[in-house]
Amino acid sequence: MLKSMTGFGRGEFLDSEHRLIVEIKAVNHRFNEIVIRMPKNLGSLEDKIRRAVASNLVRGRIDVFITVDEYGQNNKTVRVDKELAIAYHNAMKELAILLSMPIREDISHIARYPDVVKVEEVSKDVSLLWPKLEHAIEVAVTNLMAMRTAEGSNIQQDLLSRIQKLEHAIGEVEERAPQILADYREKLLNRMRELLASVNTEPDETRLLQETAMFADRTNFTEELVRLRSHLSQFKTTLAAEEAVGRKLDFLVQEINRETNTIASKASDYTVANIVVEIKSEIEKVREQIQNIE
Repeated sequence: MLKSMTGFGRGEFLDSEHRLIVEIKAVNHRFNEIVIRMPKNLGSLEDKIRRAVASNLVRGRIDVFITVDEYGQNNKTVRVDKELAIAYHNAMKELAILLSMPIREDISHIARYPDVVKVEEVSKDVSLLWPKLEHAIEVAVTNLMAMRTAEGSNIQQDLLSRIQKLEHAIGEVEERAPQILADYREKLLNRMRELLASVNTEPDETRLLQETAMFADRTNFTEELVRLRSHLSQFKTTLAAEEAVGRKLDFLVQEINRETNTIASKASDYTVANIVVEIKSEIEKVREQIQNIE
């Protein structure tokens, strides 16, 4: 099933102790780039988080946002720097003696001095959070994949419609090919008659056949048409594949464009040139669409 690279998914885990929210946003990108934004204390889980996301999302710019709230437990502690408090007190006494002033301070004054009292996070084993976080990631990835698949289905229908237009245009080129040769022979014959009219001589049929044969050889684009139809057939087959196909489709579009350019240069025909313009317009629309395919 075709998948878009664009999507959003949200997952949540909630119990009496924690609430974990995982939000994943994905946009198109040539490679697989995963950027994780999370609380610092979850740093040791980054590799697990990255693997859990990458196992399902193989291409695109993936932004992962993780928030964690803790309930029902005191995860902070107050630390008193005793040595620093004594140093402040001694400094105040020394200053009072120097200035011949009484010491006017109590415990609350000392507690307000910088770094005497600090509130610190209690260090906990974050690995215990992994099963909960893993669940939230799985839900977020599942929701993201559902959005990607839905958009991928829409892109697939659009691409199939455009491939059908390309096949129709190629059919018009194939129908035009015999007429190109007939038109050239007619123009060449008329030109030869104009040049030979002054000497009352008819065109040499053998020479006419030789020139027409050389023109037919130069302008023969049958092989290009065969390869072009083959590429379009492979394109449709690839659209139905289960794996990520964005890069393969991109390659096929390059080949389709290459064969189209060769046909345009060989045909030397106004009608075919106009058809090629339409073909290239559709190819460009196809190229734009597949930039968002995983």
